[in-house]
Amino acid sequence: MRHFQLVPLKLLCFVTVVLISSSCGGKQTRPVTPMPTPSSTRTGTSPSSDAPAPTVDIDALPTTMQRGDQTTLTWQTTDTSSLVIDSGVGNVEESGSMIVAPLESTTYTATAMGPGGGAKASTRVTVVPRSNDGTITSTDLDNLQRAIDEGQVKHVFFPYDKAQLTAEAKRNLAVNARVFQQFEQVSIVIEGHCDERGTEEYNLALGDRRAQATKNYLVELGVQGSLLKTISFGEERPFAPGHTEAAFRQNRRAHFIVSR
Repeated sequence: MRHFQLVPLKLLCFVTVVLISSSCGGKQTRPVTPMPTPSSTRTGTSPSSDAPAPTVDIDALPTTMQRGDQTTLTWQTTDTSSLVIDSGVGNVEESGSMIVAPLESTTYTATAMGPGGGAKASTRVTVVPRSNDGTITSTDLDNLQRAIDEGQVKHVFFPYDKAQLTAEAKRNLAVNARVFQQFEQVSIVIEGHCDERGTEEYNLALGDRRAQATKNYLVELGVQGSLLKTISFGEERPFAPGHTEAAFRQNRRAHFIVSR
């Protein structure tokens, strides 16, 4: 009897062990995934995010030329660290000018790069066959007058009661001479002007001396004297209204127009 009672007791112990083992090992423990560490963020922005976008402008004068002639490229930029002009020009200063002589019609594209991005601008130069008769075209007249109106031809200012050229006036005339030499067949009128102080007769004579001094210096710079005409308006045509010194300074000047 004892033998048959021990068997069920052993069986019960075996079943108990199995059940305990299955309850402890049947369920797998999931690995603990660590929470991602928040990445550090900048409180500010990168230099380029707030930097203004660059701007670029490029112009040619004249825009139409005869083969063998020259034209002047002029460009200006803002917020630019590098500037490249294609069609054989290459890397240039951020603002400036350059004389070119394309043999065929050419589009010049300026590409500006800066911290705020990039920008492009273009100008086209049209090259036409050279005329052998020396005829002045309306395009020549219009292009030069446009250069004057747009400020590419500089005004020349004089001190009170003087007709001598200042250092600044000579620098401006050097710029003007380069423009005028691109239009070798176009005549230019140099107007002499004065402020309102002084008699009418005195100011007419003073305006004439100012116009003549301007012409003489342009001739020294290589402009054909036969293309330069002078006239004095004295105080008759003030550019700036008013009776202040600021207005007087603007009215003591030599002004240029195209002779048609």
